[in-house]
Amino acid sequence: MIARDAYGALTAAADLQPVWNAGAAAKLSSADIDARLVETLDKDSGHAFYTVGDVDAALQTAHRTIKAEYRAPYLAHAPVEPVNCTVQFKDGTATVWAATQMPTLARRHVAKVLGIDEDKVDMQVPLLGGAFGRRLEIDFITQAAAIAKEAGGRPVQTLWSRTQDTQHDFYRPACLSRFEAGLDADGKLVAWRNTSAGQAIVPQVLTRTFGLPDLHLPYDKTTSEGAFDQPYEWPNARVAHAFVELPVPVGFWRSVGHSHQAFFTECFMDEVAALAGKDPVEFRASLLTQHPKHLAVLRTTAALAGWGKPVVGPKGVRCARGIAMHQAFGSIVAQVAEVSLDPDKGVRVHRVVCVIDCGTAVNPNLIAQQMEGGIIFGLSSALQNEITLCEGQVMQTNFLDFPVVRMSNCPAIEVHIMPGDGHPQGVGEPGVPPVAPAVANALFALTGERRYSLPLDPVGVRLKTPCPLNPANTATTKTCPPST
Repeated sequence: MIARDAYGALTAAADLQPVWNAGAAAKLSSADIDARLVETLDKDSGHAFYTVGDVDAALQTAHRTIKAEYRAPYLAHAPVEPVNCTVQFKDGTATVWAATQMPTLARRHVAKVLGIDEDKVDMQVPLLGGAFGRRLEIDFITQAAAIAKEAGGRPVQTLWSRTQDTQHDFYRPACLSRFEAGLDADGKLVAWRNTSAGQAIVPQVLTRTFGLPDLHLPYDKTTSEGAFDQPYEWPNARVAHAFVELPVPVGFWRSVGHSHQAFFTECFMDEVAALAGKDPVEFRASLLTQHPKHLAVLRTTAALAGWGKPVVGPKGVRCARGIAMHQAFGSIVAQVAEVSLDPDKGVRVHRVVCVIDCGTAVNPNLIAQQMEGGIIFGLSSALQNEITLCEGQVMQTNFLDFPVVRMSNCPAIEVHIMPGDGHPQGVGEPGVPPVAPAVANALFALTGERRYSLPLDPVGVRLKTPCPLNPANTATTKTCPPST
């Protein structure tokens, strides 16, 4: 049955009492997933995406060494406009109105669902209304086409509620990353080893979207991008990723692997700088002697943010600064975050200074807007967002328990564009990765304690649907007990 309007459809759906088959994810919890990631890194050295020198020998002879382990959770895309599609199938032809990032592919799949040639499908693509990778998927479009096939020629709109989309997304993969670094007697970095573990996106996309077989190859570079492709001049290094198979659907999320690998790498870089007794900016600069553009972005950001000078927040609140620099999609971005910490209200980010070198700046206003949007998007995830599973079910439902930065807690954002003469580079995604480590590093400067897991500030977030294995579940204890 097809409802006359969205309210009728939502009301009818709410009255249904379906019995769901959890499939391969039945009984799977966030604790189980974390255990799988740990087990993988305990046994698997991963596929090396970058090696230089002899890192094992350098670690053995290092004057001082340090180890750390970082975690990032699954994340939903949570676009402000929920996914939707309208299809009319009449007289052997179809018209599709869909905000999609893949119109050609969507056209092909609609034709297949309806049993018609592709040239019989007219794709009308309005503005996306936010996507962040969610509309690279075409599940909601093929669903709309299948329903329209039974509508007798009438146009049919398919609209997912935010809860439906949050609980049936293609998530940013959860990831675990281990580091080990060595310093010589003068505090110079001599060794850097990093191995992460998590699911690979590309094999899933190739299988579900293009129908290609999953060959289980461990060579998806998006798993390790942001870790192996950075400009730091490590004298001895090995950067690798171990592929983990899990029954959780994953997909491309704004800045993809960079989104969490930047948090891991830039936080550990700060940690190594602290062990060396060096200023975080100067320690990074010592590893960028052959990369003048990166060094210029780093030093410009520090200068504009007032690095090294006292920082005081509104009404005299004690604040601290943290810095992070990251290259993604051809652009170099550095950010400084000014952060305070309230025992009751949690982390507050007051100011973010952002500098980008994206080659030739074709549209400076658009570049600034993309940086601002990326910072807010990345900050939402850095502070409070995570997707958790209990008995195979996603616990989060809406912005109540998957919150975004609002006007009331949005920091002042300053964007500066470096003059460049190279080819224009990406600006839609590079603003996201540096903000989480910049905030985390500021929290260390403020408190002297490291935070090794995202989100950084789960204060005040309570699950709307508590885990049945732990009814008192809150954001600070979101993982279920391991399944038995």
